[in-house]
Formats: sequence, structure tokens, C-alpha cells
Amino acid sequence: MNICVIGLGKIGLPLAVHFARKGHKVIGVDINELTIELVNRGLEPFPKEEYLQEYLSEVVSAGRLVATNNTSRAVASSEVVVVVVPLFVGKDAKADFVVMDSVTEEIANGIEPGTLISYETTLPIGTTRERFLPILEKISGLKVGSDFNLVYSPERVLTGRIFSDLKRYPKIVGGITPNCTERGRDFYQEVIEFDKREDLPKPNGVWLMDSCESAEFVKLAETTYRDVNIGLANQFSKFAISRNLDINDIIIAANSQPFSNIHTPGISVGGHCIPIYPQFYLSSDPSATLVAAARKTNDGMPEFYVSLLERAIGDLRGKSVLVMGVAYREKVKETAFSGAFALKDSLMSKGAIPYFVDPLYENNELYELGFRPFEAETSDLIEAVIIHTAHQEFLCFELEALSRVQFLIDGRNLLRKISDPQINR
Repeated sequence: MNICVIGLGKIGLPLAVHFARKGHKVIGVDINELTIELVNRGLEPFPKEEYLQEYLSEVVSAGRLVATNNTSRAVASSEVVVVVVPLFVGKDAKADFVVMDSVTEEIANGIEPGTLISYETTLPIGTTRERFLPILEKISGLKVGSDFNLVYSPERVLTGRIFSDLKRYPKIVGGITPNCTERGRDFYQEVIEFDKREDLPKPNGVWLMDSCESAEFVKLAETTYRDVNIGLANQFSKFAISRNLDINDIIIAANSQPFSNIHTPGISVGGHCIPIYPQFYLSSDPSATLVAAARKTNDGMPEFYVSLLERAIGDLRGKSVLVMGVAYREKVKETAFSGAFALKDSLMSKGAIPYFVDPLYENNELYELGFRPFEAETSDLIEAVIIHTAHQEFLCFELEALSRVQFLIDGRNLLRKISDPQINR
């Protein structure tokens, strides 16, 4: 089978490699010329994805994966088109469809009768049918359901473990028409072998939804659930801190009852997913006050932790503060919607001088992101420490060398085995 994967980012490239390892001929499309060059040389463009370099080299050497920047030509020579182009968002988390619309137009210029198109990019509910379908039909002159098939099938994998996640989680598929859904089912059943799981209500595999809207809703529901649950945990945490109670022990005890699954509170919620997708849901359901409240709570956590520091040591003007971690999550070199930016802004607004350290970033990279790097010669200036990212490397960080530190705030409970309270004198 000839497959076109559009968008060779951290999700799309492993997906293209996976299809190629199943024996299919894959054309990967991207606008980044360096990405195209590296892929065609069999070199991973980004690190830390398990097995990617090994598998990429294998399929490129075998001639089963090539990369190009010509979307329409790649689509025209493919039976299946899988779209994993990121939907860009602004600082207000509102979707910007300029790139996605342009990609859809290029697809429409290339699709032939019989083509299956699957959007895997997370979208607001109704986008596939109401936005992309009219573009595809108008430009191509083809009719969905009879001339070509269109489905939505959300990616459900986590960066760093994509190849294992592809097999672990059911593949959700919803089409514009029943024929579209069946074609999507046939495709994904052919390209994915699923792990056996006894914990699911039905066998693991391709799970069909009654429409593309239902499939779009699945992804927003699962990510919004996490955001709301984290918001609840953060609300609990703020109250526990006000009463000098250990929220971690409280949550562990509460979750010993099988009907409780309280998530872990923390200093921020970052990344491409959880801060964004609840906003997509709210764009479809503005009456969802619970979702809006959770989003507001989670967005406010960096400032809350700075207020704890201010309460502990007083006026922050002129105080040097070390923030440990700028990545939004441990082991992932990404700062998308990272709480480190809000920490920097909040500290500076109070007159503090924030320094930053992260084992995944060189000092020049921190400068480019707008962070002042921490260096050994500034050790004697630091009066407070905030742990933002739970990098295991920080367990070996010599905090004792920071002789002037008065307080440490552990926003990820990283040091619990060493020092229990979240705020330590």
C-alpha cells in the first residue's frame, strides 16, 4: 500500500516509520527542508524518541520511506493520506487554521478517486466535517463517500514512547459516512497490531465511532478530563498548604478507595495537549463552566507558588531565585506552554531576579528562550529555589553549594524521599 503522512514532527515521523516497518511504501511530507534532508539520510531530526533512530535508518535504507515538500504530488501517488500537521494556537489558546487550511487545499489538489484521508491532528469538534470537507470537495470536484473517504482518528500517543503506545491504546475512528468509517477501520487494522488488554470493556483494536464528531470528542474528552482532575488536585493542594497538611499523603489515602482517582497537583500544566485541548472543547461548549474553572486554576499555579515564596521570605525585590527546569515535562525537550515562562514573569513583576537551569538545554538555548541561565559563579547570589520540572538529574544537584538559600519550593514533589514538605526552610 502507498501511504502519505503529512507532517513529520514528533508524532508524524514515528507514525510514518511505523507504517514503513509494516512493509508499506511511505512518502513523508514536511515544509522544513532540514527535516526532509535528515529523514532522507536516515537521521532522526529530534532526539529522545525511543527506537526512532534505529527504525528510521532501517526503513530509509530499505527504500520504504522518503521525504518531500510536495504535498499534492505525494497525495496523488498514495492510496491513504494521514494528516498529522500541528494546529497552531496563539497565547490565548485559540486555534489558527491558516496552515491546516492550506494543507487541506494541497491535499484536495492531489487526491484521486478511492483515496482515504485521515486527520489525526487534535481538532475542535465539527472541524473535519464543517471545515475540511467543503475544501476537499470544492477543489477536487470529488464527492465524499463515493469518490473518496474521509475519517477522523485522533493520535493518542505520548512523546518518548510512541511505538509502544501505538499498540497499547485502541485506535478511535469516525467517518463522514458509514463507508468512510469502514474504510478507516480496514486501513488501521492492517497497519497496527494491538496489544492484548484484559482491562478494556471490549477487545483492543480499532474502535468505531458513529461519526467523525464523536471521534473528535473522544480526544478532547480524555485530555479535558485530565485538566479538570489536575485542577481539582491543585485546588485541594492550595487548601492543604493553607492548613499545613500534606496533600500527597491525603491523595494517596483517598485513592486507596477504588472509586477515587485524584491526579497529582503541581506547579504548572504545560505542553501541547492539556493546556490547549480543553480550550478547543470550550469553543464548542462555552457553557462548560467546570472546564473553564479548572483551566483558570491550573493557569494560576505558577503565580500561586511565587506568592508562597513571597509569603515565606518577604519582599522579593532584588532577591535572586533559581528556577530548576524550563521543560514542561521531565525527559522531554519542549517548552510549549511551560509554566517556566509564567514563573519568570511573576518573579520579575515582584522585582526578583530569576535564574534558570535545565539539563536538557544549553545556556545559549536558555538565552534564546528568554531565560537567564544559572552558572556556578552565581551560586552565592541565590536566596531561594523553585523546582519546576521533575528532572531526575536534579536529585544530584548540589543544593548545599547554594549557601544563601533560605527556602526551597518543590513544585513537583521531586525531593519527597529526601525532604517531605513542599516548602522547606
